[in-house]
Amino acid sequence: MIRTRLSNALRALTLVGTGLSLLGAPLAAQEPEPIEAGVAPPFGRYAPGVDVLHYEVEIGLGYGTDWFAGRVDVHVAAEDDGPVLPLDFTGLTLEEVAVDGHPARYDHVAGVLRVPLEAAEEGDRVIVTVVYRGVPDDGLILRPNVHGAPSAFVDNWPNRTRFWLPSVDHPADKATVNYTVHAPAQWKVIANGAQVGAPVSAADGAIGPDGERLTWRWEVGVPISPYNMVIGAADMTVQTVGLAACGQAPASRRDDGCVEVTYWVFPQDVERAEPSFRRAAEMVDYFTDLFGPFPFEKLANVQSATRFGGMENASAIFYSEQAIASGRNIEGTVSHEIVHQWFGDAVTEENWHHLWLSEGFATYFGDQFFEAADGEESFRRLMGESRQGVINSSDVERPIYDPAETSLFALLNANNYPKGGWVLHMLRGIVGDDAFFTGIREYYGRYLHSVADTEDFQAVMEESSGDELDWFFSQWIYRPGFPTFDVQWRWIPGEGSTGTVEVTVRQIQRDSWPTFRVPTEIALEGPGGSSHHEIELLTREEVIRIDGVKARPSRVVLDPDGWVLKGDGGR
Repeated sequence: MIRTRLSNALRALTLVGTGLSLLGAPLAAQEPEPIEAGVAPPFGRYAPGVDVLHYEVEIGLGYGTDWFAGRVDVHVAAEDDGPVLPLDFTGLTLEEVAVDGHPARYDHVAGVLRVPLEAAEEGDRVIVTVVYRGVPDDGLILRPNVHGAPSAFVDNWPNRTRFWLPSVDHPADKATVNYTVHAPAQWKVIANGAQVGAPVSAADGAIGPDGERLTWRWEVGVPISPYNMVIGAADMTVQTVGLAACGQAPASRRDDGCVEVTYWVFPQDVERAEPSFRRAAEMVDYFTDLFGPFPFEKLANVQSATRFGGMENASAIFYSEQAIASGRNIEGTVSHEIVHQWFGDAVTEENWHHLWLSEGFATYFGDQFFEAADGEESFRRLMGESRQGVINSSDVERPIYDPAETSLFALLNANNYPKGGWVLHMLRGIVGDDAFFTGIREYYGRYLHSVADTEDFQAVMEESSGDELDWFFSQWIYRPGFPTFDVQWRWIPGEGSTGTVEVTVRQIQRDSWPTFRVPTEIALEGPGGSSHHEIELLTREEVIRIDGVKARPSRVVLDPDGWVLKGDGGR
């Protein structure tokens, strides 16, 4: 996802009042107080004894109302005898809980609905049904859009699915999902996956507020994390960008094996949105060639009520409604979010604290599209901006992998975004392009529709390169900071026409930061051209002698090709 100043300001999770009608809604007193979102849970298995396989979701929305009704059938595999299913669910009124169609006992405390599956034995499949309604405190945003028209958009990250959908709200618990959405007839409904048929008139008695409504159905045939499960509903115009990943999209339901790339925007913003999305199909093709097959059924880019600049929901990316309405070109955000379809959505970090495997990847590879499309100078500029984002941030006083951080929102920081991207760039420089991209493709293929952590990624890169990389990941992922170099040199004339360049390199970063091991180069530049010399820095001060130099150089440059993340130091 892309962070925004707005998202930072909203970390307190206070929602703006909507002024929408409460007519027909349950009394507020019936709804329990919501829990705080974004609090990191304890490490370890999140929902032991159960594995959610599928969610069958039904949502009823109204026009100009700020309440909704929901029903979900949670298909569960028991991994122990008599387990308890813990569903994250908060702030809404429970109307019914059933197990395999029979009323069930449960407790609902501190935002967790615990349903004992007393009759289940290991290996059994069970369906737990939850029926509910109310005014959502978060997660499902029911309010006027940027143009004042009613709308409904889900916004889940990091663990806000629980505010509208009972779920095991953890990125590691992936499942398939189907949606049945009853929405006002003047709206279009978007969701993850593939649309099933055309919308039809909602049946009499369909859940949710009264009014003329249509019923939309969407199906997701591959497992996704709960934070990726979204619907959006509003008066929207749908524009087709093109087809992509043809023959490389196994989840596609099209006869031609392609994915359709579209954008869904408010009618007032169709022309303003076009520059941001015009190359979206080209991006999908580029990343398919780079990483491997596109993992989902389609790709919709949606103007929405997300609090973030962009949110990478699987096959239905949501973007800031304000950014699009203002006419700002957000093509960089589009590239970033499309990378997430592979890394973040299809291959998901095992828990939030490995977020760099999602955001660092999207930052780095999102920039690489512009190198391929617009030239190397564009990529260098973007990498330079990322470097400034790192060295000017206090976030780097802590490591990228930071299990002590208890606020999940605080993980949206310079460590997981630009520093994570630079880690990939440096790794590429060390192992070389062939081993690097082979490793990236293997990592994607091995953990497709599953989860991985940093150790998993390291192991794949060690396999692809044949190198031991503990030293690299230790200093860049598990320790804080970055090196800053002071470089001094002198010319020592020799006998005859050659001499020696003596270069002293000192690492002058904070004492509390590690001494970095840095394989790099020194370039000697002069009127006759330049020569590059491989070196490896291992200590706080190194003296390197380069003998047989034909003429005194005019300049000595450490890391001339910009492969190392480093602070602004001496020459």
